[in-house]
Amino acid sequence: MSPSHTNGSTHNCNGLEDKLDELRRLIGKSDGDPLRIVGVGAGAWGSVFAALLQDSYGQFREKVQIRIWRRAGRVVDKVTAEHLFEVINSREDVLRRLIRRCAYLKYVEARLGDRVLYADEILKDGFCLNMIDTPLCPLKVVTNLQEAVWDADIVVNGLPSTETREIFEEISKYWKERITVPIIISLAKGIEAALQPVPHIITPTLMINRATGVPIENILYLGGPNIASEIYNKEYANARICGAEKWRKPLANFLRQPQFIVWDNSDLVTHEVMGGLKNVYAIGAGMVAALTNESATSKSVYFAHCTSEMIFITYLLAEEPEKLAGPLLADTYVTLLKGRNAWYGQMLAKGALNLDMGDSISGKGMIQGVSAVSAFYEILSQSSLNVLHPEDNKPVAPVQLCPILKTLYKILIKRDGTPQAILEALRDETLNDPRDRIELAQSHAFYRPSLLGQP
Repeated sequence: MSPSHTNGSTHNCNGLEDKLDELRRLIGKSDGDPLRIVGVGAGAWGSVFAALLQDSYGQFREKVQIRIWRRAGRVVDKVTAEHLFEVINSREDVLRRLIRRCAYLKYVEARLGDRVLYADEILKDGFCLNMIDTPLCPLKVVTNLQEAVWDADIVVNGLPSTETREIFEEISKYWKERITVPIIISLAKGIEAALQPVPHIITPTLMINRATGVPIENILYLGGPNIASEIYNKEYANARICGAEKWRKPLANFLRQPQFIVWDNSDLVTHEVMGGLKNVYAIGAGMVAALTNESATSKSVYFAHCTSEMIFITYLLAEEPEKLAGPLLADTYVTLLKGRNAWYGQMLAKGALNLDMGDSISGKGMIQGVSAVSAFYEILSQSSLNVLHPEDNKPVAPVQLCPILKTLYKILIKRDGTPQAILEALRDETLNDPRDRIELAQSHAFYRPSLLGQP
């Protein structure tokens, strides 16, 4: 049986309460006024993040209130309801909990087709629609956005990057009368491209800053080589919380658990962009795996080429790209092994999915790599960023030195060709040794601070 998770566990009770008290003190909470933490968006990682906090701190009800917002009205289809019923009955702890809460009967009825379940309804019982196989602890779910966020001290952005701006623009309307400034932790991995006044990347933290006016020192990014279901099942994991020192260090301490080690870093934007970049190449990795029947040799060839492109791109984005190599490769590795973007690439190559289905997939959520392919391609196609081609000694846009990114754009965005094109790109006899691309980046002054909005 999987590890059980109880709302209100007593492990290390004193240590947890001390960490909670310290954060309350820093935020300026008075006795009797609970620290209000709200997750916005209930995808797999957003739901797990809220559940981890609930499992750790939910027992201190007078000191902290943990809630999660998701839209109402999303129906759980009958196939998913049947699978959910199987999961419930395979876990004695979950089955007993639902019976004790008088909630089991509705899952029996849903399985038989006699009742419709809703995503926000099952989330209250601890089931995320994008992660049915991993039951969570019961969560306090709010479907009214204003009610959820208006007095929140800490808001956790669990939305896809493609929805972040819209939702936080709405949130900003409810914060106009606020006296205190909230803290925002963004989990989103994705980017947008902006071409004016100069080509630059817009990250979710910047979207939030522009939408709400919350100063950037109160907005942080948390990311790492994390698979949500494995983290909730107590697999050892690392993450980094990035942002201003005032909040990142106390929040790292607050979030840290024995099996979930949170480090802190000052480089907010670059880590955030790297989180989006690895999703791009994960899609291609899934395609290669499916097309070669999981050939270890073919996958390693792809890995060599895709990582060289990623390193090349980091030299454009960061003044000291060497510092990013470890975190970027770790995040890439776990995404290739078990991430939804790699899964999406596999399903496309197998014909189980097609592009007309869009990039929001039932049971998986938003496939962030698709929009990131478009954004990175658009940015790196700009002539203002031209670099010298190593062989022709002529200026070319950086994307011309990234054949995998070009191929993914052709397949996913232009819809010109099939996933087989990714193999054709790898087998092109004119393709340079991946080392050449890295040496080129290392031997030239590639850094473009304007790409990340730096002066």
